Amino acid sequence: MTCFKISKKYALGLFNAFLVLAANFSAHAQEDASAKNDSPWSYKLTPSVYAAKNETTATDVNLRGNLGNHTVWIGEYVRGNAYKQTRVGYEYNANFPWGQMVPSMQLASKGFLGASLNFQIGGPTYLITGLGRTNLKDYYNLTFDPNDSYVIGLGSKAIEHHVFNLFAVKDNRLHTGQTVTHGVWRWQLSDSQRLVFDVSHKTGRLAQDTPSLRGNGISIAYDFGNHFVKLAKEQKVNFTDQDQTRFSAGIRF
Repeated sequence: MTCFKISKKYALGLFNAFLVLAANFSAHAQEDASAKNDSPWSYKLTPSVYAAKNETTATDVNLRGNLGNHTVWIGEYVRGNAYKQTRVGYEYNANFPWGQMVPSMQLASKGFLGASLNFQIGGPTYLITGLGRTNLKDYYNLTFDPNDSYVIGLGSKAIEHHVFNLFAVKDNRLHTGQTVTHGVWRWQLSDSQRLVFDVSHKTGRLAQDTPSLRGNGISIAYDFGNHFVKLAKEQKVNFTDQDQTRFSAGIRF
């Protein structure tokens, strides 16, 4: 199997290219509005630690940049000398009278390429749906949901300061039966504080000829001012025999 490697210098070059591209899109799409309302870049830096009982502890550092409806990111995942992967990506948040559309793409070392298209359709209560595809190259999945999949669910913002989402991410390409169902509650405590709870349940196989697995997960995130922390525990992470604990802490600037 032929694959390519992306050096740090090349990955940074791609990241800068994404920044320029997003800035050009924003300049043309919001030319009139920008004269009245300047929208500077904002950033989110997230270092994370991933620990499992029978596996070397891994780290990941991710930097996201936002300009209006555009988001770009660059990150690097390292698990000792066993595994290392650098990634860059781009996402656009398009708002319409009927709801929201979010296309995204991601490129990573080891030859990986992935893309998704997600929708929220409706008003205070809305349909959640979407589709994801990859080129099936080697990739350590940091979403912990099937990537070659479709999404179906419902959400609601009918209660002030609260958002509720219930959705399932299902493999629809590799015949593994992988399904991860999420229940997410976002609670805006104040202008500067937010809690996010995500409980999940998974069923499915790592591959067609492997045993079926079941597992549960929970994550709790707390935003305070420009800072945030997140703790997650998950059984059978990425449909392996590993149970994993994850901790993230970061800053927005």
